[in-house]
Amino acid sequence: MKDINIVLHEPEIPQNTGNIARTCAATGAALHIIKPMGFEIDDRKLKRAGLDYWHLLDITYYDSLDDFFSKNPNCNFYLFSTKAPRCYTDVMYETPVFLFFGKETKGLPEDLLHANLDRCVRIPMRESLRSLNLSNSAAIGVYEVLRQTGFRGQQNESEYLTK
Repeated sequence: MKDINIVLHEPEIPQNTGNIARTCAATGAALHIIKPMGFEIDDRKLKRAGLDYWHLLDITYYDSLDDFFSKNPNCNFYLFSTKAPRCYTDVMYETPVFLFFGKETKGLPEDLLHANLDRCVRIPMRESLRSLNLSNSAAIGVYEVLRQTGFRGQQNESEYLTK
């Protein structure tokens, strides 16, 4: 199991999933997709967004939320939602961790949120806006976990400008 796992519940937009796949490949996070999806996995837009890194991706598919939790019992998870009571930076993430993100049009299921209020977090933004882009939200979550773990496993320095 990877230290960081992104879980997409019923993603609808292939470009978002492709961008998230690229983030997973670049950070070493695993991607978990809960069906149904609003596109086919061979969708040209999906592959274009993450094509350079698709072979590096650790991806698992599930038929439902129940299927996910039966295969990942007692997992440490957090639910990202605009409706959450606390900020994503108020949590100390212990790895392995699963960061859940809902479908673009509706977010995560209300019953899942209500049953796990202590695991709900939000990304602050202006009150007049509905939400951030899904792939941006996933990147924010992943990089907060990486920051808290000292960017373990990541290249922290570049020699590019010193050459």
